[in-house]
Formats: sequence, structure tokens, C-alpha cells
Amino acid sequence: MSTYVIGDLQGCFVELRLLIQKIQFRPEKDRLWFVGDLVNRGPHSLACLRFVKELGDSAITVLGNHDLSLLSLWYTRKKPSKSLKQIWQAEDAEELMNWLSGLPLVHYDEKLDCLMVHAGVPAIWSLEQTLNAGKELSDVLKGSDPLTYYQNMWGDQPAQWNDELQGMDRLRYITNALTRMRFCTVDGQLELQNKVASGKQPEDLIPWFELPSRQLKSKIVFGHWASLMGKTGSEQFIGVDTGCVWGNQLTAYCLETNRFYHHNG
Repeated sequence: MSTYVIGDLQGCFVELRLLIQKIQFRPEKDRLWFVGDLVNRGPHSLACLRFVKELGDSAITVLGNHDLSLLSLWYTRKKPSKSLKQIWQAEDAEELMNWLSGLPLVHYDEKLDCLMVHAGVPAIWSLEQTLNAGKELSDVLKGSDPLTYYQNMWGDQPAQWNDELQGMDRLRYITNALTRMRFCTVDGQLELQNKVASGKQPEDLIPWFELPSRQLKSKIVFGHWASLMGKTGSEQFIGVDTGCVWGNQLTAYCLETNRFYHHNG
């Protein structure tokens, strides 16, 4: 059995099928992990949603910021972007949205000692805190009143974690950390506007995975950061978003062999 972590699809369905052929994926034996952002920008968001959903137990997917954006538009009844319009017109749209709402924000495999998240994990969070934070947000998305969350989810504040955070401030920080984070200040505050590659940021910012005194020691696989092109300089932090939707590569990473596979977009 092999476990392949696949980077941000963002509607790149053709490239996904070709990459799956390349790794010779066997659904009866292997598993695919998707780091989120199944939709948006690319031409085949609907096909990506349907395909991953139909994989059933052969796939594990965490939500990304673009997936949350799709859900927000759906629940608030706002007009979708051009690349998402096809989903609104699909006969199985509601079924797909219900499935998407039920996906986790974090996945941890104890046997592999590996955690998957879309964007990152705050350095001060332990494994237990990370899993609890992900569950806390997932419970809201699957709850009886997700609309209140979707109406208030966006914003860059609060930038610093505090165990005493409550309400939307708490949920917004969890959302930003798990699905939007790239850079932080040296004291761990989130800086959510810079999207440049590591090394090109302002001097007062550092990539989230380079923050010192990290509590979580497990391997972390993540996406979200296309300009990083998967390069972290660390064996603990594995980036798999290599910018397929921007004309670069779609990447799969095998957890058992530490081998990367690519298909050019």
C-alpha cells in the first residue's frame, strides 16, 4: 500500500488524471491524500469535486481556503466566479456541497506520524491542539448554523493565538492558520498578505515552518503556497503545491518512499 499526497488541484482535472496514471494508483490498495483547494481558477472544478468524492475511502481530503470560499458563496447565496459557475448549475450541486462541508481541516495518521493541513500549523500548537482546533472548526461547518460563520469568516485579525479567544475571533484565527498562513513575524503573528517565495519576503517575516520552538514534531504535508514550489529545506515540512493552475506542475508525494512525482500543467 502506498499513500500519495497530491497538491492543490484548483480545477486541474486533466492533469490529475494523468498524474494518477503516472503513479499507477490502485484504489483497492493505495490511498490519495488531497491537501485542499480542489476548486477555483482552473477549468474543471466540478469534475475535481465529483472525482475525489467518488474515490470514497480511497481518498482523504482536507479543506483549503478556496474550498471554504466556495462553501461561503453557496451558503450566503452570492454570485459565484466564472470557474465555479458550473457547480451551481450541476444537478448534484447540493450533494457535493454537503460532502465538502463534512471534510476535515486536519488529518493525522498515527502509523506514518504525518499530519496533513492545507496551509500550516502555528508553532505553539501541539499535535493535540492542532487536531482539536481542526475539529472545533469542522463541527461548526457541519453544525446547524454554518451561515453565521460564513458571513464572518474573512479577515486578518486576530493575528496572534490566545487560548482565551472566543467566538468568531477564535474561529477566524483557526481558519487563517490552517488554510491561509504563509509568513509570520518572529513572535508568531500571522501575516497574510505576502505570497512571495521564501527568501523574497520583508526582513521582519519568516515562513511559518521556520519558526523556532515548534511543539509539533510530526511530519507535516501542506499545499497553498504555489510560489514556494514545494521547497522548504526540511524533511519535516513537505510542500506539494507546485502551481499547476499557473502552468507549472501537479505534484504527488509518496509518504512511504519520500519520492515526488510530477505532471506538467
